[in-house]
Amino acid sequence: MTHDHDLVLRPTEAQTAAALSPPPGRTGGDLVVETLRSLGATTVFGLPGQHALAVFDAVGRSDLRLVTLRTENNAGFAADAYGRITGEAVPLLLSTGPGALMALPALAEAAAASAPVLAISSQVPVAGLGGGRRGHLHELRDQSASFRDVVKSVHVARTPSQIPSVVAEAWESALTAPHGPVWVEIPEDVLRAETLIPQVTGVDATPHELAPRPELTAVAAHWLSGASRPVIIAGGGVIRSDASGKLRQLAERLNAPVVTTFGGKGAFPWTHPLSLQSWLEDRHMTDFLEDADVLLVVGSGLGELSSNYHTFFPTGRVVQIEADLGKLESNHPALGIHADARLALQALLETVDERPDPYAPDRVRMVLSDIADRLSAQELTLEQGLLASIRAALPPRSPSFWDMTILSYWAWSAFDAKHPNTMHSAQGAGGLGYAFPAALGAAVAEPGTPVLAVSGDGGAMYSAAELATARQHDLDVTWLIVDDGGYGILREYMTESYGRSTGTELTRPDFGALAASFDVPATTTTPESLTADLKKALATPGPSVVVLPATLRMFAPTHL
Repeated sequence: MTHDHDLVLRPTEAQTAAALSPPPGRTGGDLVVETLRSLGATTVFGLPGQHALAVFDAVGRSDLRLVTLRTENNAGFAADAYGRITGEAVPLLLSTGPGALMALPALAEAAAASAPVLAISSQVPVAGLGGGRRGHLHELRDQSASFRDVVKSVHVARTPSQIPSVVAEAWESALTAPHGPVWVEIPEDVLRAETLIPQVTGVDATPHELAPRPELTAVAAHWLSGASRPVIIAGGGVIRSDASGKLRQLAERLNAPVVTTFGGKGAFPWTHPLSLQSWLEDRHMTDFLEDADVLLVVGSGLGELSSNYHTFFPTGRVVQIEADLGKLESNHPALGIHADARLALQALLETVDERPDPYAPDRVRMVLSDIADRLSAQELTLEQGLLASIRAALPPRSPSFWDMTILSYWAWSAFDAKHPNTMHSAQGAGGLGYAFPAALGAAVAEPGTPVLAVSGDGGAMYSAAELATARQHDLDVTWLIVDDGGYGILREYMTESYGRSTGTELTRPDFGALAASFDVPATTTTPESLTADLKKALATPGPSVVVLPATLRMFAPTHL
């Protein structure tokens, strides 16, 4: 018989000796760093601040790579991208009060995009917690309350001995499906306090698997096997769970057309005979999806952008696979399967019958032809040509990051991402300034791989300071700035709605001269020379800027 006490792992003599004589001068900050290293972290992002100095001192004495940006929000965007590219939890080190609050928009984007960011913030000393209002620098009545409705979970350590468990608990939360940002808060005096706690060497924070219930996948497989017109909508959950291969297997077995959401770009091959690409903001696509007798939605909540602004109303059965419980059946009644996309698709592959349908590719070609005809009547060759030029210049495996700008809105529908997890944007929360700092984070994650960032001139001004970061760390990012003299999409929206625009025209710098002041090479390009100029910039190691003066238009909406 085996007893519980037989399973206890006894320390070795070396471990016992190390525990009895830990290195002198260690602090709560060291416990944070040792826990992160024990969990597998290699890189941290952030900015130092007065209350967080003990953590940064510990980082400086460790082998962690520290990437500092110029604002906390941009550091959060960089951590978000690092997490999207690697699938790893990414520490984001912040200081109390203003520094912490500056990261809120980035954490909102990470939450919307399910990026596993581990935000670790200092806090005022313990005596100032609980609303004591002792007048500490950076004091807030309840700092964590500002983040509780944004992040996935909140974790607080109030003594040094709590730090390893709290950080490990947060790490596990960030990486358990659905991934997401988490908030860790540690008071300044706890971080600064010397500790006799042994070095942290063994921490378990294995994320929980979210497996589907078999009775649900059995029903879904039965519906799909017997469907006449099945269609699949593939969202960002397919990318995050690394399930693109299983998605393709299932689509081919069922002969089911696949459309990817804007967050799911690259989840299905763009030129596959069953690929509906990503034309979700088109009434022809909306009609096609509504006509499906069984609609399989994988890793998407069918929110505003994925439903053509809530004008999509399915008429057949809906099966929704979603790791985020709050999104399950949040927009449409469905057979809701609360599960990780990869595990649920595997279960369907094990139970679904092969479904011959020689006409499925013809139906796909017809709807894509209808969409192409609609666009061709609007004389939008400039915008389509720019996307083709970017695609021709960008290596197939290179990541691209797109800000909230007209060319990005085009790219959501019309850009071929080539491979899973290579195209990212801020369309989750929709904040400006995402592209460039996020691209910097991706360049840290994949050294030696050129990365593209695409911004408008308005969004570029949110992150221009990070040209210093790009140069300081010599990151291989090419930044394409489309300069139309203002907030182009807002100008267009306001003019259409109110007959004029207000607050959309901007005085902006000479972006080429600005880049040069940071010792970053810059080129002003034209639509005709864009491919050649981008290719040259992407092939040259280190940061670069390409400026394209152009005023673009959106294709006409179909949801109004």
